[in-house]
Amino acid sequence: MKQNEAQLDKLEEIVLQSILYDFYGELLSDHKKRIFEDYVLNDLSLSEIATEQGISRQGVYDIVRRCTLELKGYEAKLGLMKKFQTIKDKVAHMKEIVADISNSRDKAPEETAMTWKQLGTITSLAEDILKEL
Repeated sequence: MKQNEAQLDKLEEIVLQSILYDFYGELLSDHKKRIFEDYVLNDLSLSEIATEQGISRQGVYDIVRRCTLELKGYEAKLGLMKKFQTIKDKVAHMKEIVADISNSRDKAPEETAMTWKQLGTITSLAEDILKEL
């Protein structure tokens, strides 16, 4: 069971690294970017990258670790990933409300008050999104 947990943790770390790279990768130097891409995105081993780059396996590991810390630091300061997720959640909520409204078109007029409330929620969410941008 511990092996599965370790594999899951490793997978979660790689997913986090790739998302951080999507947001902040351009802030890395070309050398760091190449090594980080090879390890995280291209799934090359430390040894393969070391041979390709002409550095030690430990050197590759250190660069990947430093890049990860650097990217996490950018997120801590800028929060673009968090902002993106917040906006994504609000848009998903808006889509759910619109689907509910679409499904309730044939309801009795006394039930339309809920529709107006839902439209108000959509407007509020849209305003929040615009403020965040």
